[in-house]
Amino acid sequence: MFTKNNLRDYLMISLGVILVAVSLHFFYFPSNLAAGGISGIAIIMGKLYPVISKAIYILVLNVVFFGIGFLFLGKVFGAKTIYASFFMNIVLAVLQSLVGSIHLTNDMFLNTFYGTALSSVGMAIVFNFGGSTGGTDIVAKIISKFFHFDLGKSLLMVDFIITAGGLLVFGWEVGLFSLLSVLINGNLIDRFIEGTRTAKEIMIISQKSEAIRQFIIEKLDRSCTMLKGYGGFTREDTEVIYVVMNRRNYIDLKNFIKEVDPKAFLSVNEVREVLGEGYQDISIL
Repeated sequence: MFTKNNLRDYLMISLGVILVAVSLHFFYFPSNLAAGGISGIAIIMGKLYPVISKAIYILVLNVVFFGIGFLFLGKVFGAKTIYASFFMNIVLAVLQSLVGSIHLTNDMFLNTFYGTALSSVGMAIVFNFGGSTGGTDIVAKIISKFFHFDLGKSLLMVDFIITAGGLLVFGWEVGLFSLLSVLINGNLIDRFIEGTRTAKEIMIISQKSEAIRQFIIEKLDRSCTMLKGYGGFTREDTEVIYVVMNRRNYIDLKNFIKEVDPKAFLSVNEVREVLGEGYQDISIL
């Protein structure tokens, strides 16, 4: 059943795909940066057999890889992955028809920098909302399944092979920049994903626990958990408030506690990922 959350997910996946397509069309394709993935294969094929556009190569390769995936892995590909993979071709075709082949810069460093940055942000958005760009991810999953490698290592292995092919076809300079892009891209994707999922985990001990609880629920529109505590020094019963929230809400909460109970005790930790109601839906991961 299609819901409001599904609509949000597909809109965000579309935004991520658009960013990846822009990075390919304006930075990777013109500079022949075969930085792994299905786009890297398309760039190499486009050089060897230029009569076919890179967008067509990506479309054909996606179909082939999905067929291989169904054969070896079964029905593991969700609608979001299929949507993201083929929406990419639509965006690339639109860009080609609107602006054609274009070189914004001939500087390999600038092409690598901006292409990798845009691609990393776009892919992080796609992954964050339960999608995938398909392609060589499927090959990595097959290697992981039959040779028992970690999925991350399998994906890196596939990307290195594609980058090595780019080095043979385009030469050392382009090959080394492509390798640099592969190494940076994976790290940036992880950083961006972690950045969108981080939160503050807060434990509060205060004589004004009821006022703080009401502020969290009514003003911040969050929930919290009330724990029963026992003071080791005072030997008195006390309430401990446990809550997880984003950085902005934490600042508002801290300022409120400073006003109502300056003697309150707060323990604050940085949480790398939060799943469940009010946060990332665990069912799409």
